[in-house]
Order: sequence, then structure tokens, then C-alpha cells
Amino acid sequence: MSSELVISASPKGTRICLLHDKRLVEYHVEESESSFTVGDIYLGTVKKLVTGLNAAFVDIGYEKDAFLHYHDLGSNINSLNKLTKDVIAKRVPSGKLDNFKMEAEIDKLGKIDKILLKNQPILVQVVKEPISTKGPRLSCDISIAGRYAVLVPFSNSVNISKKITDKAERNRLQRLMNSVRPPNFGIIVRTVAADKDVDDLERDIKTSLQKWEDGMKTLRDAKPCDRIIGEMNRASSILRDLLNDSFDSITVDTKEMYEDTRHFIQTIAPDKENLLKLHNGKSKLFEQVGIEKQIKSLFGRTVSLQNGGYLIVEHTEALHVIDVNSGNKSNNEGSQEDTALHTNQEAAKEIARQLRLRDMGGIIVIDFIDMRKAEHKKQIFDVMREEMKGDRSKFTVLPLSKFGLMQITRQRVRPEINIVTRETCPTCNGTGTVQPSILISDTIETNLDYILTKQNEPKVTLVLHPYLHAYFTQGFPSARLKWFFKYKTWVNILIDSSLALSDFKFQDSYGEEIEINAN
Repeated sequence: MSSELVISASPKGTRICLLHDKRLVEYHVEESESSFTVGDIYLGTVKKLVTGLNAAFVDIGYEKDAFLHYHDLGSNINSLNKLTKDVIAKRVPSGKLDNFKMEAEIDKLGKIDKILLKNQPILVQVVKEPISTKGPRLSCDISIAGRYAVLVPFSNSVNISKKITDKAERNRLQRLMNSVRPPNFGIIVRTVAADKDVDDLERDIKTSLQKWEDGMKTLRDAKPCDRIIGEMNRASSILRDLLNDSFDSITVDTKEMYEDTRHFIQTIAPDKENLLKLHNGKSKLFEQVGIEKQIKSLFGRTVSLQNGGYLIVEHTEALHVIDVNSGNKSNNEGSQEDTALHTNQEAAKEIARQLRLRDMGGIIVIDFIDMRKAEHKKQIFDVMREEMKGDRSKFTVLPLSKFGLMQITRQRVRPEINIVTRETCPTCNGTGTVQPSILISDTIETNLDYILTKQNEPKVTLVLHPYLHAYFTQGFPSARLKWFFKYKTWVNILIDSSLALSDFKFQDSYGEEIEINAN
């Protein structure tokens, strides 16, 4: 499976798309003024202690105080608070922990008012961005993520990713990391570290350690709500986490972004620098690659499946609901049970993609088409788990219930991507909505193909709005000329100003409207 990263920058922000085999699987929008990103470390101030929740509300500069639960303090919060005080008071020259005396770990079942005080300065890390009416979610269990390993201050353990299953490789990584681990720092080895040389691993750890020490230098003169250590931008974090041998290209459309990305790739994977390309074409990058059309067709309330079925996606405050429908799917299967199975299999693959694409989190309930056989329900469960293996968020998938419902929980750390794909109708001035205009041309071409190849109409006339008439007839070669070469017949195209922008009809040689009999 080939992977491509396409990045389009503008003054308002950056749009980032991850494609697998030309299909959009992840879409991120990073605003230029965005802050409180997952991984950012701030100097906060404890504003309120809520003993009933065993939590604190911390001011880090957001309009609403951020939430910090006792369980997110980390066992070494006392050591973190001690270092924070020492650095702010300039009693220590740097953030090195070589000679640092660790404090006692806190009780897992303790109370937050025994650990923190009101108005106390505290070093915190964002683990969940502001969502809806809620402020950020924080943790004091600080970590610095690198390409191959995560550096954890105030720890002395080395943990290997469970996805590395080879015992010999796990033992090798355990020995290597123990030999290069800085004093009083723990290490979490990431999956991509498998089979990497010790030089690459050591360089990665030193980079993370330098990032920590630079942050401690910033802390010395920091004011409340200052960002001490900033997480890299979204595009760089995707490259850090996903860049591997399956990547075919990384395309950007500005010189500045090209230089930033090239510098980052030189740091983490110099052998991949040749994959980076700067888009210089006349057309916009997303238009040329075909991403705009995918975005319009994938983010609506209704999502079409390839073989005629479709999904209905509804969002509520408590959960997301997805309904699977067979639509006008052809009944080539031997029975209703087979039709339901094949539609559900296709739907499961698309739903796994939609969860990543929209970054849907929390509880997701899926209403699959009813199936009687237990082995078919097991197949849908297996397909869903297999398709979600590539998801970087933590998730849990439960088998189908007796009502045909599947429940999924997926970690949500950022606001869900929500793109309005309905457009205001120019005819009714906004009292209704129409199909996105970027997709109307596809619908017309699909119907024309069916009329000429399946219904064998000898002569066809297409009647439509003047705007669409220009779209199909202007330019060289025009869409109509391409049809002529493809079907070996000339399609007449007439203007009817009484038609709405999204309306069209086909007529035969007698001027009668052609009914399309596709299932």
C-alpha cells in the first residue's frame, strides 16, 4: 500500500491530507493561530481544587480553565513540582537530572488537595485539546515524543511497544536503551524503532533530551500561562509517526513549507528527502490531486458506498450514530443474507476510514443491516478490527449485539473535523440545500455512461442549467469532446434557464425524456 502526504499552506493555516493508494484516509486542518495542541507543555497556575471530583482547574491561558484529574498527576508529581520551583528560583543551572534527588511517589488513591495548593505554579502537558464547551485536559506525567522513543522525566524504566513481538528484537532494544538512557529519565520505545541502529536511537534520545533542557531554560524566566515546550506542527508529527518505506511522495505548495519539511526530514530520516516535492503547477494542489472532490463527497451526512449502499452519519452530544443502508445495490447475490453480508463488509471498511478521516471520538454506535447467521456477524467484527489496525488513536471494538448494533469507543484528543458539504441553493436563496456542485458533473457523467452503454440510446440530448452547459462545452478538449472519443457519438447539450443549478435531464431523438433504469 502506497502512502502520500499532501500539504497545502495558506495565511489562515495549513491543510494536511494523508492518502493511501490515492484514497483520503486522514484530513487535518491546522490554523495558523492555533495553540493548546496535544503535547504542548505550559506553566500553569492552579485556580481551583474540587475535592468532589478529586481534580483541579488550571489556568494555562485558554478562555476556560483546563482540567487536571488526580490520576493524571503521575506518580512523580512531587519530583516535578520540586524541579519546577528550583528552576523558577534559578537554584539549578539546567534541566539535567543527573544529580537530582527524587521525591517519594504519591499514593494512587490519594486526594488532590494534599498534593496541590491554590495559586501554585505547575508544569502541565496538554493531552486533549479544547472540545466543544470544555477546556483542555491536562497531565503532569510529562513526556517528550521522538521518532523512535518517548522520553519520560522522573522515571527509570524502559518499556517496549507491544507491537514489537520478536523476542530477540525486544531484548536487543532493552539492552540498547538501558545503555543510552539518561539518569532519572525513562524511555518508551516506539514500534518504528524495530531493527534501527544504535546510532539512530541514541541521536533520537539526545534530540528529545535537548528539547527538554531548552524548555527548562525557557522556564527560568517564564510567566504564568507561557508555553514552555511546544509540540511540532501537525504535518511534522504525522511524518515523525508514519514516515516509512511505504511512502511514495510528500508534496507541499509553498517554498517556506518545503524548506521547513525538508529540514525536518533531514533530521529524522535523511534517506527519505528525495520524496519531498514542491508543487509548481498552475492549478491548486488539492484540485490537481483530486482531494477537493474527495473531501466534498466524504464529509456529508450521507456517504455513498461503491456498490450502491450508503451510510447515514449523525452526531449528538453523547455519541455518534452510523446507519448502514443497502440502497439500490444490485441483487446479484443468491439471497438477502448474502446481500446484507457484502454490504456490511463494504460499510465496515468505509466506517473505519470515516472514523480516522473525521477524527470521530467517544462512543460510536453502528446499525448494520440485519444478518441471521452468527458466522456472518463474526466476519463483520473481524473486518472492522482489521481495518482499524492502522488507526493511531486508541480504540475498542465490541462484537455485534443481537440487535445488529456494533459499539466502538475511540480516543478523542482533538475536536472532530466537521466540513459543511451542503451548498446554498442559488434558486431558493438558502431555503433549501443542494448536492455539492463539484459532484453534479460526476452524477451526469455516470447517468450518461449508463444510457449510452446499457440502454443503447442512439442519440442523446442533455438539457441543463447555463452554468453546467459552460462546464461541459468550454475549453479544449471539452468534456463533450471527450465523450465523443469515448462513446463514438455526439451528445447535444441544450440550455434551459428555468432549471435549477443541480437539475438536468436527458432526451432521446424524439425529444422524450429518458428514464434511467439503473438499479
